[in-house]
Amino acid sequence: MGKVDQLRWSRIIPVAFIMYMLAYMDRINTAMVLPYMGSSFHFTSADIGFASGIFFVGYMVLQIPGGVLATRWSAKKTVLILMFLWGFSAISIAFVQTKTQFFIARVLLGIFEGGVWPATLVLLASWFPQKERARANALWILCLPISAVIMSPLTGWLLSFLSWRIVFVIEGMPPLIWSFVWYFTVADNPDHAKWASEAEKKYVKESIAAENVGKPENIGYFKACTNKIVILLILAYFFWISGFYGYTMWVPDVIKGFNGISPSLVGLLSAIPFLFAGIAMVINSVHSDRTQEREAHIAIPLIVGAFGLIGGQYLAHTPVMKMIFLIITAIGVYAPYGPYWAMPTMVLRPEVAGAAIGIINALGNLGGFLGPYLVGYIKNVSSGYMGFVVLAFFLVVTSLLCILIKKANKDLNKKIDKSASEV
Repeated sequence: MGKVDQLRWSRIIPVAFIMYMLAYMDRINTAMVLPYMGSSFHFTSADIGFASGIFFVGYMVLQIPGGVLATRWSAKKTVLILMFLWGFSAISIAFVQTKTQFFIARVLLGIFEGGVWPATLVLLASWFPQKERARANALWILCLPISAVIMSPLTGWLLSFLSWRIVFVIEGMPPLIWSFVWYFTVADNPDHAKWASEAEKKYVKESIAAENVGKPENIGYFKACTNKIVILLILAYFFWISGFYGYTMWVPDVIKGFNGISPSLVGLLSAIPFLFAGIAMVINSVHSDRTQEREAHIAIPLIVGAFGLIGGQYLAHTPVMKMIFLIITAIGVYAPYGPYWAMPTMVLRPEVAGAAIGIINALGNLGGFLGPYLVGYIKNVSSGYMGFVVLAFFLVVTSLLCILIKKANKDLNKKIDKSASEV
């Protein structure tokens, strides 16, 4: 294709990238702020883990509705409405007066952010064929580590001279502003994009139509969500996210233990592992698209992440060594994102994939509650090291589940090839 036929990469990805970077900022800034809220609410380690994880209880609520609305109505409008709601919820955290109010505010933030992920994946699947999808997903999801790279130092810097309440207000404003850019830039699909050339529209629509030939039709949401591969993806994602968020929510706490360093330096050092994670995401996803192999590109990085978690506790005895293992772990837990989220649309047709993406993200992200809370709880009752060993075990479980997913995918592809040959 010519240069004009690549506009979807420069129009859809950057705007979605910044949109979700702002969402992720409102999620991870809590990890930075919580250690400095202790004097206001007297949080224990278990409270900190609970506050980090309770977000994901709310996060479940709009997962399936978000995916269904994006498919049957409009991904663009679904995200737009949720962007306004999560922005106001993020700001409201600045005004809480009790632990209970804080926990409730976190749940509300989770509810309104919950529908954004499946809606955006539906949007990307409407613009990027399967052979490009891991790269497209990774370039969008790159907002997660980049958000940490930018926002951790920013939050740390703000905390050095502002109260935590003002920090929540300042960092809750950007999504309200960016919603206008989203509305005027993004289109649900090629038919709604005035800026796309006819050649690009034709390429996208014909490529996506071809890859759906042979997939089961009219199976309904229930069958889509109870598909064998979808169930395996849910289990894999649950264990992966348990390890993922258990790690990311506790990175600032680990670094804060480096000889009582300042909040701004905690933020700066916390950003380093995520910079490496972003590079690994892109490399892993590009290779996955070139080979059209998904499962090994998920399993191998997670084994690396498990090694990093355990090594960081038992082999690292200096700040430099701990930082090295934090980097290794970040590479391992972030690299699988692009290939993983290319898999649901390999299995299902677009009209039901949104619901399946929603249930995968909803149930899988329960691990976002388990991981942080488990680390905090174990730290309270025993050695903090054991919490990270458990998280490493969860990552290994996901790698083992990838073997079952690969076998199920081979069986499905045989059926699809047979159906396609009969068309």
